[in-house]
Amino acid sequence: MANNISPQAVVSPKAKIGQNVTIFPFAYIEDDVVIGDDCVIYPYVSVMNGTRMGSGNKIHQNTVLGAIPQDFKYRGDATTLVIGNNNIIRENVVINRATFADGETRIGDSNFIMEGVHISHDTHIGHRCVLGYGSKIAGDTEFQNAVILSSNVIINPGCRIGVGAMVSSGCRVSRDVPPYIVANDNPVTYGGLNEKVLANNGVDDKAQRHISNAYRLVFHGKTALHDDILQIREQIPDGVEIHNIVEFLDTTKLGIIGKEIGQ
Repeated sequence: MANNISPQAVVSPKAKIGQNVTIFPFAYIEDDVVIGDDCVIYPYVSVMNGTRMGSGNKIHQNTVLGAIPQDFKYRGDATTLVIGNNNIIRENVVINRATFADGETRIGDSNFIMEGVHISHDTHIGHRCVLGYGSKIAGDTEFQNAVILSSNVIINPGCRIGVGAMVSSGCRVSRDVPPYIVANDNPVTYGGLNEKVLANNGVDDKAQRHISNAYRLVFHGKTALHDDILQIREQIPDGVEIHNIVEFLDTTKLGIIGKEIGQ
């Protein structure tokens, strides 16, 4: 199908535009840009050099994709932002491309990124995440799949958010948030399981009890995280979710929320 590109949009002839793409008036598309099939680019969107976008994305007004990283280490390299398929990116979102040529900022598939979100350089967002109004995500962070941020969440540099986790409104996160949990309050603490997401993803009551028991060992005891992992392996029946939890805990570099460093 033919594209519908407004003559009032500024679209570089060097940009690679797929089929059935709609670009509204006053959008701005730079040279080194790829936009896949069936995308919609609303007015006043800026798509900057280094942006690689898949198909079926909807980018709303005043969003800036592939912005120069706000990182003092950036030296002008040609760097990239890679966006997957079927994402909804609402108004006033800013997503920075990577700092160095061998890195990338990456957004997966089927994410909903709400108004005013800022995603910094070299952050990796998985699939089916919801990022709430006004949330700010620092550089070099990692979101696994099906993560939910409520509004005005701050994620500090290098943090990881585990699969199926939810971070409540206004939280300021400086350590890793393990899979399948709700993170509450400031300082951020363990607020129980994200039961709705687990149920929506077909995790039955028995498996949820195993997850709950695993986190009881982690958050209600006084042992070090290394010992918690050993106890989970010894005491909790194995399964996909338990494997994900153990792997996440075993690879943390910053420590996890709700547990003192050294524990």
